[in-house]
Amino acid sequence: MNQLEALKQFTTVVADTGDFKQLAQFQPQDATTNPSLILKAVQKPEYLPLLKDTVAAHGKAPMDEQIDRLLVRFGCEILATIPGRVSTEVDARLSFDTQATVARAKRIMALYEAQGVQRERVLIKIASTWEGIQAAAELEREGIRCNLTLLFAFCQAVACGDAKVQLISPFVGRIYDWYKKSAGAAWVEADNAQANDPGVKSVTAIYNHYKRHGIATEVMGASFRNVGQITALAGCDLLTISPDLLAQLAATDAPLHRVLDAKAAATLDLPAVHFDEATFRYALNEDAMATEKLAEGIRAFCVDAVKLEALMR
Repeated sequence: MNQLEALKQFTTVVADTGDFKQLAQFQPQDATTNPSLILKAVQKPEYLPLLKDTVAAHGKAPMDEQIDRLLVRFGCEILATIPGRVSTEVDARLSFDTQATVARAKRIMALYEAQGVQRERVLIKIASTWEGIQAAAELEREGIRCNLTLLFAFCQAVACGDAKVQLISPFVGRIYDWYKKSAGAAWVEADNAQANDPGVKSVTAIYNHYKRHGIATEVMGASFRNVGQITALAGCDLLTISPDLLAQLAATDAPLHRVLDAKAAATLDLPAVHFDEATFRYALNEDAMATEKLAEGIRAFCVDAVKLEALMR
């Protein structure tokens, strides 16, 4: 049994890609996309026809609608190759507008349903700002399931749990990146690997909190830099992994054991925690890493959204 097969015994494996032609070889349950991954995909010759077809059919529609139609086209292609769910992202430029996020999410879901896709197979990805979390709470009440992304801080995870969102995506690799850059020459890789990796520690704390307090929101570790970060989170509800790292897992038969365990977490002595808007904003502000990486992530997705629009023009 290789490590990918072993991991699937404990954790739902999700492919993090817009390159749906790669999916079959890894047999993931679910798949996630984002503007950067779709932008990367449509610049390949084999995916450019999807963009051209969308423009040909809907070129007179407003650009934001054309983008949503392209994202849904990719999502439908992905769903044809996996048994589970696909995550499709709301425009990051709406990250601080609750009602605009709700409206855009409803349109994306309507486009999927018009293609015969049941809403249970779609997760709407929204940035984990306060406004995004409130939008997700409203959408969940209406039966539209959400994946809260760009999640770096414990307070974001707590607020998402209170909002009863379906799933969160804490970003392991980007947390690791920030601490490594911050430490500079003082960084010792061996001292910050596996369970000591700052991104791994963040996801572990969130997972344990959720399981201890019976929070149903699924935890999906994301944004991995190496296989060690993945194996250190074996047992997490889900892990979304790039094709390159999926291939590395499939290529090794080194032993892999469960690390995170819901039953063990349920026995931990962890206090209940809740945030209102003011205490959420203060807690996020006090976390320099989370503040910087959330802002950086939104900016990067916005840049790629603009580039995607330019390609469609």
